[in-house]
Parts: sequence; structure tokens; C-alpha cells
Amino acid sequence: MTDDPLRAALAAEPGEGEDSEEAVPTIAAALALPGCARPARHGAEAPATLNPPMPTRTARRGPSTARLQRENTHDEIYEKIYVAILEHRLHPGTKLVEERLAEIFGVSRARIREVLARLAHEQVVDIVPQRGAYVAKPTIEQALDVFEARRLIEPAVLRRLIENLTPEKLARLRAHAELEVDARRRDDKRAVIRLSGEFHSLAAELAGNTALARSMRELSVLTCLMIFLYDAPTSTSCRADEHAQIIDAIGKRDAPRAERLMLEHLEHIESSMKLETTAVEVDLEAIFRG
Repeated sequence: MTDDPLRAALAAEPGEGEDSEEAVPTIAAALALPGCARPARHGAEAPATLNPPMPTRTARRGPSTARLQRENTHDEIYEKIYVAILEHRLHPGTKLVEERLAEIFGVSRARIREVLARLAHEQVVDIVPQRGAYVAKPTIEQALDVFEARRLIEPAVLRRLIENLTPEKLARLRAHAELEVDARRRDDKRAVIRLSGEFHSLAAELAGNTALARSMRELSVLTCLMIFLYDAPTSTSCRADEHAQIIDAIGKRDAPRAERLMLEHLEHIESSMKLETTAVEVDLEAIFRG
């Protein structure tokens, strides 16, 4: 019903309600909490009592509830923008206008700034002084750095995961692989890209090292942006059977094989991108005198 590309990119899932303004506490609402009301002014008169009634247990709990609501709203907005970037609904270089996002989500610009700052910290968004926030647009040099980092980190992730493997963790990996298979069956390219990236983040999460998990989440979303920028076809960048083969090696606790398969997998993704760095010499005379 709208031709606004930003609103369309961030549209809620089918059946998902829009964020309500009630989820965002205001200063006025905070001041109106029981036991926290501002005393009425009567010229220079002193307060009627020096021993006002103590706030009730419910009132004392109010600010914590409000803070929790703010945090939940922050996380919801963050996830919606993050997934929109991951699925290429928001393309690299797209400007994320604070006013529009605040209107779309029904929150203040300050809240949007907090979310954008968090995304910028994870290198998913670039904030340019005096210009605003943009979806990150990794250069070829940055793309090469990402793959170098992944080749160092992901074998370590697999070793730790295998050392701490449980039937429940293996089941989660296999369930995720089934989601990937289903997305390919439906030819849902956006879901294929998102789920392929999330597989690597999930493996790091299950390995039990929060620093590795955080790094993999950032590297995975940057890789998704690079797939869009550098023309990597989803059919070859993440081959249908490679994650299943890695999971099979994990299930057999065969760390050397799992690491080898992962490095081959990363090589396939990188080689499917156009990351040539050779500068093309431009003949200015031919351009302007031809």
C-alpha cells in the first residue's frame, strides 16, 4: 500500500503486528508512575507533609519494567534492520534516514540513533558525519580481509564445537540445515542467503565462546553484503550440500575433516565473487580526444 522502499524493506512478517507506541515509555508516563508524581505548586507554600507515603511495591517495580520495555523495543528494531540487510531487502549503500525509521517503528529518533550506533559498532552500518547512516558497502580490500579472518576463526569454532558437542547441539545444526533445504526447494533466494549466513553464526554460538560468536555474526553479515555487491550467485556461493557435509563431520567428531570442509566451503564462496583488485589504466586522451 506504499511506495516507500524503506518501509517496504522493513515490513513486518505476515501476521506480525506493528510496534505500538505503548511499548515506548515517555518521560511524562514515567513521571506519572504511582508514588513518583510531581507535587503540585502553590506559590511558595511548603509541602503539606514531610513524610509522603512510600511507593508501593508495584510502583517501585515500574521503572525496571519500563527499562525492560525499552530494551525489548531496541532489540526488535535492531533485529528487523539486521535481517532486512541480511536478506538484501536493504542494499549496501542504502541511506537509513533517522526520521523515516522513527516514523516506521513509532519510536523517537534517539532510539533509532542507539540502534544505528549498535549496527555501526558491528560494521553493518557506516555512520558518516554530517551525512547520516548507510548500510555498509565493503570494499574489495575489506572483503579479502573478511575471508582471511574467517579462515582463521572458523576452524577454531569447529574444534571447540566438537569438543563440547552434545546431541542437542547436533540436532540444532541439522534442523537449521533442513530450513536451508526447504528455502532452496521454494527457491527463496533471500532466505537462502540469510540462513546460509546464520549457519556459521549458529555453529559459533553452539561452540560456547561468546567472543567467537560475536565475531562470526559480524563476519557473516558482511559476507552477505559482499555477495550482493560482487555478484556471487547464491546457487554457487553456498552449495546445497556443503553445510550438510560439515555437520556430518561434526557429528562424527572428525575435527580435521570438518576443518578441511569448512576451508573448502569458504574458498568456494570467495571464488564465486568478483574480487579482482587489478587497477585498470584509463587512457584519458582516448576518452577526451577520441
